[in-house]
Amino acid sequence: MGLLVSRVLRCRDSSLLEPQPEAIAGASYIPGSRKRKRNSLEELATSSNVHGPQNQGMYPHQVLNYIYWKRVKISSNDAYQNLFLDGHDSDIKIHALGKTWCLHKVFLCQSGYFANILKGTWRESHHGVINLIIKNEDIDTRSLHFVFGALYTDADLSITPLEVPQVLAAACLLRVDRVIQQCEGIMKETINRNTVCSYYLAAETYRLKAVKTRCFEWLLCNLMVHPSVALYKEVDLKLMYLLALSSDLLVMQKEIDVYTTLKIWMFLYLNPCWNGTMKQLLQHANNWLSTHMAYVDNISFLESEEGLIFQPVFKKLRFQHIICDLTSTTILEQDRLIPMAWLSPIYKQQWLTLLRTQEYGVIGPQVINEQELEECTMRCGTMIPKDGRYTWKWSVGRLGFPLRVTFTRQCVILRQRCQRCDGSACHNHIRNVIFRITLVCFDSNKRVTFRKTTGYKILTFEYKEEQIVMKLDSDVLTFPMCIFCNFLFVNLGNAENK
Repeated sequence: MGLLVSRVLRCRDSSLLEPQPEAIAGASYIPGSRKRKRNSLEELATSSNVHGPQNQGMYPHQVLNYIYWKRVKISSNDAYQNLFLDGHDSDIKIHALGKTWCLHKVFLCQSGYFANILKGTWRESHHGVINLIIKNEDIDTRSLHFVFGALYTDADLSITPLEVPQVLAAACLLRVDRVIQQCEGIMKETINRNTVCSYYLAAETYRLKAVKTRCFEWLLCNLMVHPSVALYKEVDLKLMYLLALSSDLLVMQKEIDVYTTLKIWMFLYLNPCWNGTMKQLLQHANNWLSTHMAYVDNISFLESEEGLIFQPVFKKLRFQHIICDLTSTTILEQDRLIPMAWLSPIYKQQWLTLLRTQEYGVIGPQVINEQELEECTMRCGTMIPKDGRYTWKWSVGRLGFPLRVTFTRQCVILRQRCQRCDGSACHNHIRNVIFRITLVCFDSNKRVTFRKTTGYKILTFEYKEEQIVMKLDSDVLTFPMCIFCNFLFVNLGNAENK
C-alpha cells in the first residue's frame, strides 16, 4: 500500500507535460441536486475533492497527510474492488468509447494525462465528468479498464499476451509508466509467431526500442527456419522489405528459397482468406500465379497494377546468387514474376565478372567492405538433425569455387574443392573468400537457446586445402541444430572497376 501512496505523491510533485493529442478531453459538469450521506472518504477531510477551490493551496506534504490518513485502512485489494470495480465514493466520472467509469481523483493523478487536468490548469478539473474522444483504434474499453484499474493497486494485473498491444496503447495515451513497463516486460518474454508482428508494430509505434529489436531478431531467425501460414499473413510490406534486405536473415538452403518465401508471402497477402498447410501453400501459389499470368502479355507480374506494391521487397533479392544456377534461373523465367529489365543487367554483370576473373586471375576479396557484405553476400543454410559427422557442398557456379563444409561435434571445417579442368573461374588455385558461419539451436517454442558465430572473416585457400573455421564445445550443443553461412567469393565492385 505504501508504494501506491508514494506513487500518488510523486505524481503530484512532478513536472507534468500537456496531454497527448490522440485524446481530446471535453468535460461537462453534472451537479448533484440532492444531499447525500457523508461517505468514508468525506469523513477524513473537509472536501473529497483535493483540487477543489478550498484546497488549491495544498502543498505536497499536506497532500501526503490527506491521502495517507484517508487510505491507511484501505488495502490494495480493497481499493481495487471497492473503489474501482464497485465505484464507491467516486468523485469524478470518465466517459469514453461509450462506457463510463466512476473513479477517484487521488488515484487518477498517477496518470500523467489526468494529472494536468486534476491539478487545476484545465477547466475540466472543476467538473464531475470528463468526456474523452479517443481516435486511436488500438484502444478499446478493455484496455482502458485495465489501465484505470492498475491505478488502484500495487500488484500487476493479469493480462494475456494478445491483449498487450491494446493495453500499451492506452497506457501510453494516459501516460501510466508502470503499465508501460509491465507491457514491455511481457512482450520481451512472450514473443512467438502469434504475437511477434503485433508486438513489433506496437513497439515501433510507442518507441519500445528493445522490444522492437527482439521481435526483428526473432523474425530473422524464424521466418524461413520455422515457416507458418499464420505468420506470413501477419508480416506487412515494410517489415518484409527489411527482412529480405538483411544479411542476418537465416536462410534455409539458398537464395532461390528466399525468392520462394517472398512468392508465397505475396500470394497470402493478396489472398488473406486462403486456408491450408505449408505443404499445400507453394503449389497453390504457383497455380494462382500461372493462372493470373495467362491473361497478361509482355509484362511481368510485378509490372502489373496488382504487383507494383511488391516491387521494393523483391528488389532486395540477391539475383546474382540465383541466376548462377540453371534450375533457379528456369524458375524465374517460368514464373514471369520478376521484370526482365531487372534481370538483364545482372546477366550482363555476371558474365563480365566471369570474364574479368578469368582474364586477370582474381583471387577474391582482399578487404571486408561492410556495405558489400550487407547487400551482396550469398546466404545459405541447412539443418543438422542429430549428432554426427555431416559433409555437403555449397557452390556459386563459375564465379566462385565449390566449398565442402564438414560439421562435427568438435568443429566446422571448410575445404576448397576446385578442379583443374572444371571450366570455372578459379584457375588460380590460391583463392580468398569472405565468410561468416552461424550456429543456432531452438527450443520447442522456437526460441533461440544457443547461438555462435565466427563473424565475418577473410580466408585464403590453397588448392584442396581444408581449414577449421569454428571450434565447438560438444557439451553445449543440442539437436536439431541449424548452420547458416554468408559467403562472398568475388568483390563485385572491384571486378567492375578493374
